[in-house]
Amino acid sequence: MSCIKNRTSSSASTSIIDDLKGDQSWRIFRIISEFTEGFDELSGLCDAISIFGSARLKPEHPYYAKTVEIADLLSKHGFAIISGGGPGVMEAANKGAIANDQPSIGLNIELPMEQKPNPYQNIALNFRYFFVRKVMFVRYSIGYVCMPGGFGTLDEFFEALTLMQTHKVYPIPLVLFGSDFWNGLMDWMKAKMLEYGTISEEDLALITVTDDPHEVVKIMVAHREWKDRQRKN
Repeated sequence: MSCIKNRTSSSASTSIIDDLKGDQSWRIFRIISEFTEGFDELSGLCDAISIFGSARLKPEHPYYAKTVEIADLLSKHGFAIISGGGPGVMEAANKGAIANDQPSIGLNIELPMEQKPNPYQNIALNFRYFFVRKVMFVRYSIGYVCMPGGFGTLDEFFEALTLMQTHKVYPIPLVLFGSDFWNGLMDWMKAKMLEYGTISEEDLALITVTDDPHEVVKIMVAHREWKDRQRKN
């Protein structure tokens, strides 16, 4: 079950442009402070699922509703939910989690557009640096669910896939939800990447495509049970 208590935290907001103008040595301290705050705030977190997806999908979009459903089901099974903290699919993920009094975590990022913190976070962290934020997703998640999204969603998905392929992290379930959205990508990877020999069949076995929220839960519960067995050994 999720172990962390509800807490709210935020970093001081500073202009991204000003940061780029800053002295390099002082920037190191800002980076360290973001890592430190993230590790401190999330240190008690157990069994969290990260849900990714587009900030541009509105509440009336079918995938927004599916995201709420998936987060609701996962949280009822004792999983904390982590999102990017913004609108769209991220908002839907936090909304589904907070309804069940589970940790609803938002890893917010300072962006020039699109990123506005949603009101369904009971644990909120603000990041200036994408790479620090990515570490928090990987470090504290036991599974990823990728809803339809843009470059950011693809970035998180492929980074996790690369880390597992290169044995830098233990395997976690990578679920792509929405076959109508993701099948084209999977077909291309099979037709081109496999054809050119740039990936192996076993790499694709790390990915599951589904349209069933209950299958998502089944996959994550099975993985948690596997992890529990490893912890006891």
